[in-house]
Amino acid sequence: MGAPTHNKKVRQENLREFLSKQKLIEKVIDISKKLEENSNEIESSEVAALKASSDIRMKLINKYLPDLKQTELVGEGGEGPVVITWQK
Repeated sequence: MGAPTHNKKVRQENLREFLSKQKLIEKVIDISKKLEENSNEIESSEVAALKASSDIRMKLINKYLPDLKQTELVGEGGEGPVVITWQK
């Protein structure tokens, strides 16, 4: 593995760690629960703000974390790539 590939991998891992510490996924789940549990009591403007907040967080998550429907794996010796496709 060359230096650029290694550097990219290190940056991706650092971003994943950063996003994990931000608890973006947990916040999206909290927003979802809030909307579900209080749907009759929340003003439409607050619903729009919560949705926008959730959308922004999901875009960050999707940008830096791979979609698990298809993940490329490379062996320790650099052999591969092996592509695994998840089916529903």
